[in-house]
Amino acid sequence: MAEEGRCNSAKIPLLVVVGPTAVGKTGLSIKLARRLNGEIVSADSVQVYRNLDIGSAKPTVEERERVPHHLLDVVDPDVNYTVYDYQRDARRCIKSIHRRGKLPVLTGGTGFYIKAVVDRYALTGVKAHPGLRRRLQKEAELKGGEDLYRRLAEIDPLTASRVHPNDLKRIIRALEYYYQTGKPISEQEEMTAGKAESEYNLHMFGLYMRRDKLYERINRRVEEMIRRGLLEEVEGLLEKGYGSGHKSMQSLGYRHMIKYLEGEWSWEQAVELFKRDTRRYAKRQLTWFRADNRIRWYELHHPKDFDTILEKICSQVEGD
Repeated sequence: MAEEGRCNSAKIPLLVVVGPTAVGKTGLSIKLARRLNGEIVSADSVQVYRNLDIGSAKPTVEERERVPHHLLDVVDPDVNYTVYDYQRDARRCIKSIHRRGKLPVLTGGTGFYIKAVVDRYALTGVKAHPGLRRRLQKEAELKGGEDLYRRLAEIDPLTASRVHPNDLKRIIRALEYYYQTGKPISEQEEMTAGKAESEYNLHMFGLYMRRDKLYERINRRVEEMIRRGLLEEVEGLLEKGYGSGHKSMQSLGYRHMIKYLEGEWSWEQAVELFKRDTRRYAKRQLTWFRADNRIRWYELHHPKDFDTILEKICSQVEGD
């Protein structure tokens, strides 16, 4: 975006690049940031954790040297880093980048992170309550998840309508929030689509490819992560005391390696389920992002398409 346009705009300009995992967001974002004098703000809920490097596909040291990256390695793996924390930190980063005369480039595949930044979500800093959570989990074991779901439907029918009755994790989190605050968790977010404009001058772009090609790339990425030492990375984290009870270690790849190390799955099961769950995650990501009609989509057929897409995006951003 032209320097003059940035200075005259009342809103901070924000370039947003989204898409499913393994589609090539990192490479495109780095090229865009270099071309447009920008800095990258990561929107990835696993990359915020220190020492979770291989399984989160963090940008390499070389890539970080090419363009400044923010919100990588923010907290240790035993910290419950929430969307509220991310929203606060990302908005601070964006403001700081803009003050230094650079273009903030927000990129990643965690849809709620993106949404929490670009829209006027009113989030709270309510943290997890381990004791309360354990009590609710115990009740679910004794009475069944259906009992907790019925309770949620009574106190927060809106959230209940959005949550599958078998999604015990989200049901417990919603009840946990209600018992701590006395308010439904549905009030935690202010869904502002159509009610209030973003505080940023948004340029939102999405990258996608044919499903069979994407799934092939995902399978290859999983194999590459394993080749690079994902299993050893997980072993090292476990030795430091970061186990499956931590939110970070429940992430894709990490929980699969733990299942193998604990003897619950064979190696073949762990690898195949890692691939399958990553493919399913990519499908959910696309569903989430497709619902936002502000995103302009570009299909990647071949690696050489990156340059064409780069030129089109730069032309649109610089033209405003």
